[in-house]
Amino acid sequence: MRRRTKLSHLPLNALRAFEATARNLSFTRAGLELRVTQAAVSQQVKALEDRLGAQLFRRLPRGVALTDEGQALLPSIVEAFGRLNEAVNRFEDGRYQDVITIGVVGTFASGWLLPRLDTFKKAYPRIDLRLFANNNRVDIAGEGLDYAIRFGDGLWHGTNATRLMGASFTPFCAPALARRLSRPADLKREVLLRSYRQDEWSRWFAAAGLLSPVIKGMVFDSSITIASVAARGTGVALLPAEMFRDEIRQRRLVRPFKTEVTLGDYWITSLHSRQPSSAMLSFKGWLLETIAAKAEAPARNSRSR
Repeated sequence: MRRRTKLSHLPLNALRAFEATARNLSFTRAGLELRVTQAAVSQQVKALEDRLGAQLFRRLPRGVALTDEGQALLPSIVEAFGRLNEAVNRFEDGRYQDVITIGVVGTFASGWLLPRLDTFKKAYPRIDLRLFANNNRVDIAGEGLDYAIRFGDGLWHGTNATRLMGASFTPFCAPALARRLSRPADLKREVLLRSYRQDEWSRWFAAAGLLSPVIKGMVFDSSITIASVAARGTGVALLPAEMFRDEIRQRRLVRPFKTEVTLGDYWITSLHSRQPSSAMLSFKGWLLETIAAKAEAPARNSRSR
């Protein structure tokens, strides 16, 4: 029975020589990259092959080619060196940089989170955020996320969910289109832009005391896209006003009616199985405190009047 090779017995230089040779398919080019001679690279690879008891390259008249064994080993070596390089790069001024990976529904990312990221960075300069916007369809485990910020009812299997804020939806459209709307029933004559939430318009019409028309036409998977289409005058969008303050302030979108309907809330979620790191707790705490402070500001202003 062949003795099993221990990872601690594998020389790092030999693994680096193997990885560089596999990328370049040449001992010579690998040597130039690693700043050693071609002979040194060849010897390191041969030593690794002897240690593993397997041939990793076929030596050709010009260059080399990976064997099946080499092909099988390469992905793990590339991943290992990538993770090692990432970990080393996290050190700055002798201190380790924490990384948090977050998936964020695009509307919340552009309408609330991104404008406030500078304040988080100033408060926590040692935490690096990696943000990935999505259309509310997210796989926390499959995408390797620490957190996912989502819109909905907070009931996602296998996750902890903490409510961030509510979202009241109301119609928005371009100023020119709004001029021909005098009462909610007038919307039945317009193109009503739809999302994947099929009951949103029927719920809004019910809140306005009206029967909903049969709604047909294009369906969009993002409120950001719907808002852009509405701003072009193509139709009327049902949007959360809080997330489109810039468009409202610049009058790219106007609100023809006051009636609102609540379709869900924004939540920060993580896997039950994920033990939160100190960096994760810092981000979540900052997020909740910032939202709470914003909610308290109008109440303080009203009391001071």
